[in-house]
Amino acid sequence: MPLLLEESAGQLMEVVPLVMRTIRSEMRSHRTPNLSVPQSRVLAHLDRQEGISLAALADFLGMTPPSASKLVQGLVARGLVVRQQSIRDRRQVRLGLTAAGQDRLELARRATLQRLAQMLVRLPLPERETLAEALRSLRVIFG
Repeated sequence: MPLLLEESAGQLMEVVPLVMRTIRSEMRSHRTPNLSVPQSRVLAHLDRQEGISLAALADFLGMTPPSASKLVQGLVARGLVVRQQSIRDRRQVRLGLTAAGQDRLELARRATLQRLAQMLVRLPLPERETLAEALRSLRVIFG
């Protein structure tokens, strides 16, 4: 592999975890105080994967299905998540966000977006433009 490719891949491996750590930290700091980090992760994942099964959610969270079910039940009781029977298989439960769950998630996302923008403004405009172009390219590769 050419050196430039290895160097770029290495930088990507170093920078992405730093960016993700910052995003997670900001999302946690802007979550509703009575919402745990795992509950916040559930809301964010359901936003990306509307209608997933409890088993798939448990797998994503690295939990057993009974543990994930208990976590989801707390969110259902608060009106943030809805459980729906699958049309294809009545034994399957599909999960989704309620409007209230979507609103909670959106508040944290907006605050995080503002914080990231404050951090990025420190870069000169040409560097921000280069970054935006590079991120569009990465979306094509990894999206």
